[in-house]
Amino acid sequence: MSSKSSNTAAVPEAKSALDKFKYEVASELGVPLTDGYNGNLTSKQNGSVGGYMVRKMIEAQERQMAGK
Repeated sequence: MSSKSSNTAAVPEAKSALDKFKYEVASELGVPLTDGYNGNLTSKQNGSVGGYMVRKMIEAQERQMAGK
């Protein structure tokens, strides 16, 4: 199994900001995410980070669309 992620950013210029956001969200949720291998984390822990990231991004977009 390859250790490289197959996920690519739709906007490559945003990759570093998305990575920073991921670690901020993990910290907020108490998930011990590290740079590199995180195979010791459960699917639930990893999924909670991704799910919360999506929720926060949707909220931000909704606020922008509402002009707030």
